[in-house]
Amino acid sequence: MNRSLAAALSVVILDAMGIGLVMPVLPALLREHVQPAEMPGHYGVLLSLYALMQVCFAPLLGRLSDRHGRRAVLLISLAGSAIDYAIMAAAPTLWVLYIGRLVSGITGATGAVAAAVIADTTREEERARWFGLMSAGFGVGIIAGPAIGGMLGERIAHAPFIAAALLNGAAFLFACFALAESKRGGSAAEMPASLGLLAGLRQSGALHSVAPLLYVFFLIQLIGQVPGALWVIYGEDRFQWDTAMAGLSLAAFGAMHVLVQALVTGRLASWLGERPTLFLGMAADAAGFVLLAFATQGWMVWPIIALLASGGVGMPALQAMLSRTVGDDRQGALQGLLASLTNLTSVIGPLGFTMLYAATSGLWSGCVWVVGALLYLACLPALRRLAPAKVRYAAVPGP
Repeated sequence: MNRSLAAALSVVILDAMGIGLVMPVLPALLREHVQPAEMPGHYGVLLSLYALMQVCFAPLLGRLSDRHGRRAVLLISLAGSAIDYAIMAAAPTLWVLYIGRLVSGITGATGAVAAAVIADTTREEERARWFGLMSAGFGVGIIAGPAIGGMLGERIAHAPFIAAALLNGAAFLFACFALAESKRGGSAAEMPASLGLLAGLRQSGALHSVAPLLYVFFLIQLIGQVPGALWVIYGEDRFQWDTAMAGLSLAAFGAMHVLVQALVTGRLASWLGERPTLFLGMAADAAGFVLLAFATQGWMVWPIIALLASGGVGMPALQAMLSRTVGDDRQGALQGLLASLTNLTSVIGPLGFTMLYAATSGLWSGCVWVVGALLYLACLPALRRLAPAKVRYAAVPGP
C-alpha cells in the first residue's frame, strides 16, 4: 500500500476516534457548568456548532489544499485539533467549551483533504475501492471512539478529551513521517484566480456534468439521516427495545457497514462499474427502509441491517464518479464541497425527519421510512442526464 494512502486512512480513523471519544462524556462535562435542566439545550447547540463549522470550513480546507498542497493543510489541522482538545480537557468555563467546539469543527474537517489524497494517488478505476476503505476506516473510528470514551469517562469526565488530544498528536506525528505530498501547491499563474469550485467548473464547462451528481450526493446523504436520527426512537416505539438492545443493533450495523465497505465495495465496482454499483446501493437501501417500515418483530431487524449496510456500496461509487468530473487542481475543492454538503444534511436532516416522525407516528410509525425510500426516486432524473459511463473496469485486487 502507498505510504500516503496508508497515512490518509490512518488520519481518518484517528480523527473519527477523536470525535467519538468525547461524545459519551460531553453531557457530564456540561453538568459541571450548567444546571441539569439547561444541559440538553447546551448539548444540542454544541453538536450543531461542530456540524456548522464543518459545513463552512471543509470546503475552505479543501481549496487551500489545492493551492498549498495536501500535506501542509492536513498537518496544521491535526496539530490544531490536538491543541484544541488539550484546552477543552481543562475547560475552566462554559465559554471555553464553546470556543473549543468551534475550533474542533474547523480543524477537524480533515476528511476532505484525506479524500483528495486518495483522488491524487489512485487510478480512476481504483477510487471506489479506496473511498470505500476510507468510509470503513471512519466507521471503525466512530465505533471504537465512543466505546473507549465511555470507559475513560466513567471516572473522570475530562479523560476522553485528553485521549482525543493524544490521538490527534499521534496522527500528526505519523503524518509527518508517512504522508508524502500528493498535490504540490500551484503558483499564482497556475491556479485559478478564484478558489471557488463552482466558478472554476463554469469556466471549464464541467458544471453541467457535475451538478446532477452533486444533487444526487446531497439527496443520498440526506436520506441517510433517517436511520441516524430515528433508529433508537423507532426501535423503542415499535419493538420496545431497551438501551442495551439499541446499542447492540447500532454496533451490529456499524460492524456490518465496515465489512461491506472494506471487502465488497471495490470488488463490486470493478465487476459492475460505478453507475450500476450506485443503483444497486440505492435499491438495497430503499428496500431496507420499506422492510423496516413494515417490520413487526425485533428479530426482523437483523437481516434488514445487512441490507442497509449493503446499501453503503453506492456512496463510494458516486464519489469516484464525482472525482472524475474535475481536474487534479480541484480535487481538494470538490472533496471539501462534498464534506460540506454531508454536514449540511446532518444539520437539517435530523430536524426534518424527527418532525415528520412526530407528526405521523400517531397514524403509522413506519411512514418516515417509506418517505425516505421514495426520496431515492428523486435521484433518477438527475442520473439519467449523465453521459453513459464505462460498464466495468478490469479487475482490481482486494486490499
